[in-house]
Amino acid sequence: MRQARWAAVGVALILMGPIMQACAQLRPPQGYYAPAVDKKGDTPSCPATPKPYTGDLLIPSKYEGSGKARDQLNAESNKRYKEMSGDINELEKGVNKQVAAYLRQGRAGHVDCTLSWLGEWAKAQALLSTTYTHTGKSMRKWALGSISSAYLRLKFSRSQPLRGREAQTRPIEAWIGKVAEQVVRDWRDQPLDRLNNHQYWAAWSVMAASVVVDRRDLFDWSVAQFRIGASQVNADGYLPNELGRDTRALAYHNYAMGPLMMIASFAQANGVDLREENNGAMRRLAARVEEGIKDPGLFERKTGYKQALEDLNEDGKFAWLEPYCALYDCSAETNRWRQSVEPMKNYRLGGDITQLFADQKE
Repeated sequence: MRQARWAAVGVALILMGPIMQACAQLRPPQGYYAPAVDKKGDTPSCPATPKPYTGDLLIPSKYEGSGKARDQLNAESNKRYKEMSGDINELEKGVNKQVAAYLRQGRAGHVDCTLSWLGEWAKAQALLSTTYTHTGKSMRKWALGSISSAYLRLKFSRSQPLRGREAQTRPIEAWIGKVAEQVVRDWRDQPLDRLNNHQYWAAWSVMAASVVVDRRDLFDWSVAQFRIGASQVNADGYLPNELGRDTRALAYHNYAMGPLMMIASFAQANGVDLREENNGAMRRLAARVEEGIKDPGLFERKTGYKQALEDLNEDGKFAWLEPYCALYDCSAETNRWRQSVEPMKNYRLGGDITQLFADQKE
């Protein structure tokens, strides 16, 4: 009789598993729990907070005037783009720099500075304008991903640097939630045949924010966008909408990998396995990108255009390899490539990506 009762309890627990999982607090991958290194010393003074961006996001594209391929840099537009987005970019990089310094040195002043910056932008309700250009709404989602992924390293660190700071963190997290909601509104009604890397970056930013504010609806939206992205990878491992970037097709295939792999790693940490979506689409895409890095002629023959490779020379451009090789069994050759470019840091993906996934790879 007792065995029968325990068997019934076991069946009930199994049936309740999905419900319990849906109710569980969202969490980031294990690397986000890293404690700060305990060092003594004074914290440098906190730099002045960049001016909160509260105006309309009417930011021009650096590719303005280059046709539907959007692959030719417009020097004048690029200058205006950098000027108008300067404060946003400074916030992204500065917050990541302060969080990294805290984890490296363990000094509370770096946390103070981070919360001061984010607190001012939250108080100003920055980045919430509903008047924007395509580049403007892109800046919003890039900033959300940068801020949220850096903030997560404080929120989940075993050092608990945010403990007792609820008066500061509550308005910051509420603001992050509002920005995430706006990013969803920005990108939720895009025509399916036009979805490209921008959609994946929007989904990554919302994924990171969903864990900050523990919002399953935001998490689910991000996962749904990933599945759309995976469905776009064709049998040969190409993303047709990125092939349309002509001279930058290879660079944008590589660029798309970062947000897709970060979404997959966050989903995995929360019990959602996306690795084999569309018959292993991410494996095909990763293999095609790696082949293209070795031989850009592959993409030149596919598009009919010589590939512009300068974007691939920037630091952290291959940071997607870290979550990828944590999710999949990478070949010895891929691992050698990954190790040859470590450590990899990308402020829009979470900072030191090599550190975040170091314990998840053999």
